[in-house]
Amino acid sequence: MRITVNGAEREVPDGTGLADLLRELALPERGVAVERNRALVRKADYGGCSLAEGDRLEIVTFVGGG
Repeated sequence: MRITVNGAEREVPDGTGLADLLRELALPERGVAVERNRALVRKADYGGCSLAEGDRLEIVTFVGGG
């Protein structure tokens, strides 16, 4: 199925979940914020969030510094 991640189209297998996608992108579940179709996804929901054809995701990583 086709989804859009940070403005770029991406092909993922049917049944892919948000946690699966984060692993595929080598991103930790902690330290990122995810918006799906303009709605923020709670971290507690990452494991149960199944992606669907046409979903638009924005993934932001946090960087510390000082």
